[in-house]
Amino acid sequence: HTEDELSRSSHSNPGKSLVNGIKTNPASNSPKSSFPVPVGPPVYVDLAYIPNHCSGKNTDPEFFKRVRASYYVVSGNDAANGEPSRAVLDALLEGKSQWGENLQVTLIPTHDTEVTREWYQQTHEKQQELNIMVLASSSTVVMQDESFPACKIEF
Repeated sequence: HTEDELSRSSHSNPGKSLVNGIKTNPASNSPKSSFPVPVGPPVYVDLAYIPNHCSGKNTDPEFFKRVRASYYVVSGNDAANGEPSRAVLDALLEGKSQWGENLQVTLIPTHDTEVTREWYQQTHEKQQELNIMVLASSSTVVMQDESFPACKIEF
């Protein structure tokens, strides 16, 4: 399509737009699209950052089925906004249980939160069964006027 054709197409179809080459209806602005996820093989990576500070708004079991990482970083530290989300941590268990292979996974929380601690204690047996290790760190980084917990990852 030429630029003019695309321009005419969007003017002749008010309320419709293209997102990644697919016509969508902007009235449907839910974060989880009603479009089916394309079928394809999972993606294997060394390290994945769980999106949106481990908020349940953008991450579900499908994320963990499709993005298979050796290490997942959980950076949420805002209980008022549901970060990290218990539902996302549970989604990791659900997604990993469908991998069909027992690869080692390490979960790296960047903050010690009540949600993470409770999830760890309540699902420890399932974590062991799925070969998931939660990395705890007692390291602290001090920078000028602030300090914060940190983890060191070596490959």
